[in-house]
Amino acid sequence: MKTMLHATSELGQSIWLDTISRELLLKGLDAWIEKGVLGVTTNPAIFEQAIAKTTDYDEEIQDLAKEGKSVAGIYEILTLQEVRAAADVLRPVYDRTGGRDGYVSLEVNPLLASDVESTVSEAERLFTALGRPNVMIKVPATSEGVEAIEDCIARGININATLIFSMGQYSSVAESCLRGLERRVRAGESPDIASVASVFVSRVDSAVDSLLDRKKDSLQELKGHIAIDNARVIYQRYKKIFSPANPRWKALADRGARSQRPLWASTGTKNPAYSDVLYIESLVGPDTVNTIPPGTLSAFLEHGKAAFTLENDVEGAETRLRRLAAADINLDGMCLKLLQDGVTAFDTAFDLLLKSIAGKAKKQG
Repeated sequence: MKTMLHATSELGQSIWLDTISRELLLKGLDAWIEKGVLGVTTNPAIFEQAIAKTTDYDEEIQDLAKEGKSVAGIYEILTLQEVRAAADVLRPVYDRTGGRDGYVSLEVNPLLASDVESTVSEAERLFTALGRPNVMIKVPATSEGVEAIEDCIARGININATLIFSMGQYSSVAESCLRGLERRVRAGESPDIASVASVFVSRVDSAVDSLLDRKKDSLQELKGHIAIDNARVIYQRYKKIFSPANPRWKALADRGARSQRPLWASTGTKNPAYSDVLYIESLVGPDTVNTIPPGTLSAFLEHGKAAFTLENDVEGAETRLRRLAAADINLDGMCLKLLQDGVTAFDTAFDLLLKSIAGKAKKQG
């Protein structure tokens, strides 16, 4: 049966599911795929929810502990097996779409975010260990991460560049993608490497709106717009960089390279005053992905609408961003803070997950 996800796909946008769990893999992912889901993303916080906050993995953790596995070893065994399982379920999607979709993402250890060499080494090790063509390794778009992304792509690793908030970050990530692909061409290797650039959306509104609350009344009309405006102008930059009119990109595309699609992340609505499908309905457009948590995705299936909206009112978006700057609200500085907070949040989730695994392992009989 055709759903709103299929309608969105027909407009050029792929819908991925932003979660993973044992329950999902056992009895849920196939159903989501039937509804039109084309991929899965994970992060340390998602795995912390799946493993630490349920008993689904307790017996397996205890068995692995009895075998003498370390806490870090148990974490890796569990996450690799879940990502492999999801990749296997999604493999028909990957094959049917010619490698455009059907991916599962796994993040490198977030504690490595400031270490280029270790991030690249970890990404390569995980990609090899997973042994599936339809997996992506997530690398946070810190300044060090951007450098690592180039090296990873040059080594043939599918990459999900994550925690992008600003135009500057996005541009740096896109540039790193081009450089990595160009290195492959110079080495005589195929530039047909899959990658996405994960631009976080709702967190921008949460940060901006709190500052707008302190400004004069005439600026209140900007609330609930800036995150979408930011994404829309980033999409315009994407179109310029990955355009046949750009000789640099055309040279790569002629050799089989595929563009690094923008992926809209953090698209669950956090402000109850806004529509629960605001960040889905407002950002539908060709050559993009939206990864969505299950609750928001269910809401979109129930009462969402699919229409090409991503290029609506781009001029207005640019005007509102200029008004924000004129009001002494530094969006770039705010986005840098959001990046730092995001890395810290993933560090915390990762640490909590390891502590939970250690606690569960001690309960072995």
